[in-house]
Amino acid sequence: MTKLKAVIFDVDGTLANTEEAHRLAFNQCFVEFGLDWQWSVELYTKLLRVTGGKERMRHYLEEFRKESVSDDRYEEIKKMHLRKNEIYHQMIADKHVPLRPGVERLIKEIRDDADVALAISTTTSPDNVTALLTNTLGADSEAWFDFIGAGDVVPKKKPAPDIYEYVLKTLGITAQEAIALEDSYNGVKSSIAIKLFTVVTPNNYTEHESFEGAALIVNNLGEADKPCQKISGDMPVPDYIDLAFLKQQL
Repeated sequence: MTKLKAVIFDVDGTLANTEEAHRLAFNQCFVEFGLDWQWSVELYTKLLRVTGGKERMRHYLEEFRKESVSDDRYEEIKKMHLRKNEIYHQMIADKHVPLRPGVERLIKEIRDDADVALAISTTTSPDNVTALLTNTLGADSEAWFDFIGAGDVVPKKKPAPDIYEYVLKTLGITAQEAIALEDSYNGVKSSIAIKLFTVVTPNNYTEHESFEGAALIVNNLGEADKPCQKISGDMPVPDYIDLAFLKQQL
């Protein structure tokens, strides 16, 4: 039996239901830049198929406004993205986005286990990761993680497996020695492409998506007083997903 050496978390939608905050931040940014763009929940659900905020805005222009994006236009997109992230960070600082059930508990269990690395694999920007961690887990919480892979550190974002390959290489382990926690179709495609055992906790933006290839789907990680519910998976599931349960899966 393979020994578990790392648990790798996605961020947006997995650690917290951040996508609604991102949507609202985008819309406020558009107003500040004098644009008539407004992303509804329905539209944003479609746009989430594209990972990365800058990439998402470019896709919106090309596919929904039929605009060819020049180099100058993309430079403007990058400026807008920076401002959008500032707005998002303020929302996080104002405590509008709590962690999902069981996330803090599981992270602390892994942090306290010397044999299992704690890592992040995400397409969101590093400053967004910092904002979420420090405003939910505490100012020193980034140091709990053995490695944080985020943003533009790899050529291709999810659903490509590049970010997971990068994290595994940095940790010095194989995919067979790690477990990924995801929430979306793109995330699952990225993790299972290199055969990572993947646990999915869908949210309201992703619950309609296909998670084919995931080993287990639960509504959330659960707490002792608020058990999780299994949606799909062959293995029996306890009231909450803890490190002991994850160790048994490899």
